[in-house]
Amino acid sequence: MGNIHTVGPNEALIVSGGCCGSTKKRTIVGGWAWAWWLVTDVQRLSLEVMTLNPMCEMVETAQGVPLTVTGVAQCKIMKADELLGTASEQFLGKSVKEIKMTILQTLEGHLRAILGTLTVEEVYKDRDQFAALVREVAAPDVGRMGIEILSFTIKDVYDDVQYLQSLGKAQTASVKRDADAGVAEANRDAGIREAECEKSAMDVKYSTDTKIEDNARMYKLQKANFDQEINTAKAESQLAYELQAAKIRQRIRNEEIQ
Repeated sequence: MGNIHTVGPNEALIVSGGCCGSTKKRTIVGGWAWAWWLVTDVQRLSLEVMTLNPMCEMVETAQGVPLTVTGVAQCKIMKADELLGTASEQFLGKSVKEIKMTILQTLEGHLRAILGTLTVEEVYKDRDQFAALVREVAAPDVGRMGIEILSFTIKDVYDDVQYLQSLGKAQTASVKRDADAGVAEANRDAGIREAECEKSAMDVKYSTDTKIEDNARMYKLQKANFDQEINTAKAESQLAYELQAAKIRQRIRNEEIQ
């Protein structure tokens, strides 16, 4: 006789052997299988996501500066039949801890190798690029074991020779220097704009004052012309009046003589 074995979507059931001396191996995910007593071997393989913490201590970079780097990787066994078969060949009968250790050693090897090709600045300033490079290089190796790297990130980067501290101070000083230069440039630009505005205001004032003076001069000139015309008209009027009065007096005298 035998038993029915069931398995969920997060676990693979590896069934090998059977009646009549069968050597066939089957993998079941999210289903069930029948196993004959004594002649069928049934084992399980976890498909859960595994969280790993690769760490490389005191690894020399391209500059010879020893760095310690820690990361976080999320990995899992792939469900595709061929890859699941590969993973079962590699890890069947091993505990999850042993599987993690195998993957961890592979990741740490690539992490160590890549770290030796980069400068401290490249590792420190662009962790995402560093992590992407490690994942890209390690993926084919773990893939041949039926493992997929879901994510890989760099968690910490530090050293025991205070190189990073010095680098941070240099960056801080550079930022402060750039900020001071920016403030000085802004003050200079503000001074230039203020001078330009003041010059523009003075130009407007000068133009306005000139127009006012021109208008005042024109007004005085026109007023003088008007005054002269008025005085001339008054003189002519007075002269005509006196001439007419003289004519009248002369006529009166002539009449008196006659």
